[in-house]
Amino acid sequence: MITAKGVEAETDGSAAAAVAGGDAAKSGPRRMLNEKQVLEIIPVGRTTLYRMEKSGRFPKSTYISPNRRVWFEDEIIAWQNAVDEFNPHRARGKGRRARAG
Repeated sequence: MITAKGVEAETDGSAAAAVAGGDAAKSGPRRMLNEKQVLEIIPVGRTTLYRMEKSGRFPKSTYISPNRRVWFEDEIIAWQNAVDEFNPHRARGKGRRARAG
């Protein structure tokens, strides 16, 4: 019985390792971008970036140390793809009225 459990556990462990290894090989480590790099990609100002993040319209940043804030590149790419989708109800700007006619 001990041998059967050992073989069973070993098989499950190798299958889990193969799946995890396959995922890691595909995606690799997530690239982190600092504020300057994000602002080079996203055509907004620094204040607008933080306002969008605070309101939930942009991916949240992560602190990797007390004074180092980063964003994950894959989250920004997903955000760009979502923004690219057409939304007919999207507002044009703060305080602007819809066109008449």
